[in-house]
This record gives sequence, structure tokens and C-alpha cells, in this order.
Amino acid sequence: MPPPPTAALSSSSSLCLFPLSSYSSPKKTQLGFCPSFPFTRLTNFTPTRRLMTCSAVSIEKETLISHRPHTFLRETDGLDDGSVRSRFQRMIMEVQDSVCGALEAVDGAGKFKEDAWTRPGGGGGISRVLQDGDVFEKAGVNISVVYGVMPPEAYRAAKANVTDQMPGPVPFFAAGISSVLHPKNPFAPTLHFNYRYFETDAPKDAPGAPRQWWFGGGTDLTPSYIFEEDVKHFHSIQKKACDKFDPSFYPRFKKWCDDYFYIKNVRIPWFLHTYPL
Repeated sequence: MPPPPTAALSSSSSLCLFPLSSYSSPKKTQLGFCPSFPFTRLTNFTPTRRLMTCSAVSIEKETLISHRPHTFLRETDGLDDGSVRSRFQRMIMEVQDSVCGALEAVDGAGKFKEDAWTRPGGGGGISRVLQDGDVFEKAGVNISVVYGVMPPEAYRAAKANVTDQMPGPVPFFAAGISSVLHPKNPFAPTLHFNYRYFETDAPKDAPGAPRQWWFGGGTDLTPSYIFEEDVKHFHSIQKKACDKFDPSFYPRFKKWCDDYFYIKNVRIPWFLHTYPL
């Protein structure tokens, strides 16, 4: 086995409501790029605090179903009324089909198996897994459309405007798509992405309170062996996607990541960085 090449790494991330899990070995170096929209940065939001916040969010247990439904939206939300909820649900369903089709084509042998599930209070999701293929040891592409409630502390942690007070539990809606890809070849990196839309409703005991919404998520590359061309390709794709909307997005999100993954008390990053494009 040839010695692994070395390369400086670049990482780009913003802070998100839910922690991103890469399901990868902690020995691997991670390259993260996690844009969060609409540009609401969560300050003083450490991983420990995020985990504590998420554990307080209430979501009902899922139930497996035999056939996937046309929609996971509640009837009160409308089936396909052009709202952001319905449009985002349609988009992640289409992206799941597209990504799974592309991965099966690359693998050449493996096929995704699907499980659909719902929740008693409304919402559900579709989980797909490809296992023991020719290229991928395991690959998952999942979508979810869920409803729940969060305590006011979680709401304040998720919003930059700390003066926006909520006196009681805050109902929320969340929809997203996530994926983790583990190739068999140790020289090929693990890849993770997670993108979501999050919306809160006014609590019943606070009539007139504003509805809040935001997009979040990101993607990270986790190589066992670092190849410079992989790093360049990964970040060039992120930059190209950002530049379609605003050339300032990529350097802005990259700085968020560099700041977030910097351990201040020992003055070192969590991993090697940065690689300028």
C-alpha cells in the first residue's frame, strides 16, 4: 500500500440547530461545509448545548408502514398548495430518487431497500439503504417530514434574536434529507450531507406571535487518506453552488466553519486547515 499523500485541508460550516452526524470513524479527518439559511447565525452554540437542546425536543415515535404515501403533510397544511412546506417536501423526495439512482448506477450491483414510516401526530419519512455493493459498503439516503414541539429554551437557542421570547412549548415543522456514504475502498472518502427546512408556529398561549423559519444543513468529506484533488474537487463544488446566488456566500460560510471548529483554549483547530481555492 503506497504512503498516503498529504494536503492542507479546507473546512466550511455554519452553526445549525441539530448536530450533523457523519457516522464515520473519529480517526478520520473531516472536511465540513455547512451553509445555513436565511443567514441566521447561532452564536455561543456549542455541541454540548446542541445535544442537550435536541434531547428536549418532543417528536413522537415512528411506525413502519407497508407503502409510502403521496405526502406526509397534515391535511391542514394542504397536499400540494404551493407552500414552502409542500414545495420542500416535493423537492427532497425528488432529490432522494435522483441521488439513489445515481449511486446505484455508480455501484453497478447494489440496490437500495426502502422503509417508509409515519408518526401518530402527523409526518413521517422514507429511509433507503444500499449495503454490500461493489463500490459502497453501505449508503443511506433518508428523508423526513415531521411535526413536534420544543421548549422555549430550545427556541431561543435556535434564534439569534434572544429578545424573541416564547412563554410555552413551541410547535414546529421540519423537513429534510440526509445521506451517509461509506465506500469499500479505503482511499475513497466517506461523504455526508444533511439539508433541512425548519419552521415554528406560534404557541397557543401566545396569540399573534410571529412564525419563524430557516434553512440549514451542510456536507462534509471524511477521508482516511488525504488526496489533494479530492479536497479541491469537494470545495470547488461547494463554491460553485454558492456562487450561483452570491459570491460572498462561500468565503462567509467557510469562515463560520473555521471559527466553529477552532479550539480556543488550546489554540488549534479540530483538524488541519485551511486549503484556499
